[in-house]
Amino acid sequence: MSAHTNPPAPFAGVNATWIYTLGSIVAVYVLLDLLIITDLLSSFADTRSRGMLALVLVSVAAAATRIRYCWFLRSDSGSGLPHIGWTIALFAPAVISWGIAFVIPEGSFFAAVQLWFSGVLFALVASRRLRWWLILLALVLTLIPILVSGMAGDRVELGERHPATVLITIYSLVLPIMLISSLWFWRVVARLDEARSLAAELAVTQERLRFAADLHDIQGHHLQVIALKAELVERTLATKPEYAAEQAGEIRLIAKEAMEETRSLVSGLRDVALRDELENASEVLTLSGAACTLEISSLPAGTDAQRVLAFVVREATTNILRHSNATEASIALAPARGGFELTVKNNGVGEEPGRDGGSGIAGLRARLADVGGTLTADAGRPGAAGHRSFALTAWVPEGGPQ
Repeated sequence: MSAHTNPPAPFAGVNATWIYTLGSIVAVYVLLDLLIITDLLSSFADTRSRGMLALVLVSVAAAATRIRYCWFLRSDSGSGLPHIGWTIALFAPAVISWGIAFVIPEGSFFAAVQLWFSGVLFALVASRRLRWWLILLALVLTLIPILVSGMAGDRVELGERHPATVLITIYSLVLPIMLISSLWFWRVVARLDEARSLAAELAVTQERLRFAADLHDIQGHHLQVIALKAELVERTLATKPEYAAEQAGEIRLIAKEAMEETRSLVSGLRDVALRDELENASEVLTLSGAACTLEISSLPAGTDAQRVLAFVVREATTNILRHSNATEASIALAPARGGFELTVKNNGVGEEPGRDGGSGIAGLRARLADVGGTLTADAGRPGAAGHRSFALTAWVPEGGPQ
């Protein structure tokens, strides 16, 4: 069985959002550059000036490098600038155009604005701490040749010969806000996509932990019982062959039951019978040498409550078999405090249990919390042999989570 992963669709999800964002930014630059180049070509057709022709060519080069530089906007600000060669290519034609603005007064505005367009684009990929300082620097440098041209008396002529000046001025002033807001929206979508992916990974992890806990409850309990009964078979095989044969048969049945419950767990169809678990626990503890009493007043009606209490019985029984030398044990289930209370006690804990009673009990506490229940573990004072009693008490509400 082979496994493969499908690549993300280029026009779906967060990739589509970036394509639309990039497309809108490029479209704004293309529109502004087309207006400028068209107007400059018109001026060149009237004057046949070599300086105007040079300005047209430099403007085309600046527009091309800006469009290519837009692809670097996808990386978050401050994560590193593009290769220095791309930055030089971005500013070289814009700086040349800015210098031409001092030589050709009639085209000073369109020549100087090339540096503004490139400076704003560079500020968006630079560090956020420097972004607005870079934009301010680009604005000041852009205004220098325009003001020089205005003081030379060319302001009226400029407005008459270039009717697109007003439109380009307006778009140029709002350009930083337009681009920053577009990139901000894109980054919000990217963060939401990351959060969605993280939530999916956490859901998978939680399901794995739940499955691991269920598998621990099933296999740990059954394997412990099988080990106990196998030890009984080994001890009684010579003296009580019939009893040993009976225990061997029970080992086979327990192993079969473990396999069936594991299959049911995998398919999500496992349903624990609480009464059966209580009776099996009492029998197993008795076989281990602990005189066990079982008291069942009534059972909760809810399947969730029965299921979690059955897990408590499993875990408590397994812990007694593994970690104690109990000679007495008791299991009691009765209504209490508007719900049901299960208490499992034994007198064979050799050392003071941890505060959480081990990872198994900590897992049970989490299970009970899911249905609105509680779990307490209490150790009594050591007796003459150094052993202490230990009681595990689980409570669940009758009507489910409160």
